[in-house]
Amino acid sequence: MQIKNQHLSDVYESLAARSAGEPEFLQAVAEVFESLSPVADARPDYIKAGIFSRIVEPERFIQFRVSWVDDEGNVRVNRGYRVQFNSAIGPYKGGLRLHPSVSASVIKFLGFEQVFKNSLTTLPMGGGKGGSDFDPKGKSEGEIMRFCQSFMTELYRHIGPDTDVPAGDIGVGGREIGYMFGQYKRLTNRFEGVLTGKAIPSGGSLVRTQATGYGLLYFTDEMLRDRGMSVDGKTIVISGSGNVAIYACEKAQEMGGKVVAMSDSNGYVYDKDGIKLDVVKQIKEVERLRIKEYAARVPGSVYTEGCRGIWSIPCDIALPCATQNELNGDEAATLVKNGCRAVAEGANMPSTPEAVECFLANNIAYAPAKASNAGGVATSGLEMVQNSIRMSWTAPEVDEKLHGIMKNIYASAKAAAAEYGMAGNLVAGANIAGFQKVADAMLWQGIAY
Repeated sequence: MQIKNQHLSDVYESLAARSAGEPEFLQAVAEVFESLSPVADARPDYIKAGIFSRIVEPERFIQFRVSWVDDEGNVRVNRGYRVQFNSAIGPYKGGLRLHPSVSASVIKFLGFEQVFKNSLTTLPMGGGKGGSDFDPKGKSEGEIMRFCQSFMTELYRHIGPDTDVPAGDIGVGGREIGYMFGQYKRLTNRFEGVLTGKAIPSGGSLVRTQATGYGLLYFTDEMLRDRGMSVDGKTIVISGSGNVAIYACEKAQEMGGKVVAMSDSNGYVYDKDGIKLDVVKQIKEVERLRIKEYAARVPGSVYTEGCRGIWSIPCDIALPCATQNELNGDEAATLVKNGCRAVAEGANMPSTPEAVECFLANNIAYAPAKASNAGGVATSGLEMVQNSIRMSWTAPEVDEKLHGIMKNIYASAKAAAAEYGMAGNLVAGANIAGFQKVADAMLWQGIAY
């Protein structure tokens, strides 16, 4: 970590002392502060107003017990979380994650990143995140419904269409959003746009399911075209096989790319002829099975146990779409050695600091998550707009707006990096562009805020 500005270094050290045991959160703050050193040098008014100290502290952090009953009649207990990190530019917005790895540190890291990601979309959304250490894998429909209802029984009192609008994330798709929305409506007697990712008949937006994956490819293609390349004809490796990975694969194939590998937490499949996406969708979206089933159904494909080995496959473009810190420095070096020319993040903070350093040092076209995977929350913002005006846009209308937003995010990150003497560094550019909008809003609203 190299935070060059002394004020930012002092703020970080103070935060680290107060947040011991929260490595993911501290990693996210350090990465942003490294980029913001020239901003702190140029804007003493931000320092005087305590902007940097305030922006790393959530406005509110809520932790609660979630009690539910399994199919055998046993009472089970999980922890629920919601961080309402910053509302300077709009109501809190960010997904709910159901996964055993969920902790206070993970939720705070995700909420902190969401502040800047939402800012980059140009839509009026603050940053938040939430979830639970509940694991939906292996649970029955009834158990998932009872958990979601119990979770919302506490969460509902902290959210609202003009306060905090959660969405889905890992472990939370349309099914889980439906159970939560039904419980919210039951408790409040209100039908309103309090959650995004809803079913279409209940006020959901077309293209929302595809948005993060599609947006990732729109951003990637824009980045490549700036270097005289495109997705067309490129060999692509995608980690993960959830919502983001599936629709990144779909859009990549539409753009003429050849996706040869996908993974889940158990291992990865390699198909030299190109991934058959219909098979992946059947396995993952319909049957909810492990990715190894692909090798059993597609002749010539190979399954390898252990998901990290996926980065040893030679490719032109790598799209990490699984989870945080899934791609380390050694794996990044392997990608570079094998001829990879671009890395764009579909997951949140999937590359370790060592991996990012490797990509930048080797002039790899590198797109950080807060910019390249902002398509999901951008379309959630569009769903909020549709709910507010009681209208539904067509799929082409939403997709056109999404494409425009991703192009604007790229342009903003590129311009901010150049303005502060770091041309081509989209990590710095995304951090600076996302930060400045929020910081100016905080400055305008006064210290009491």
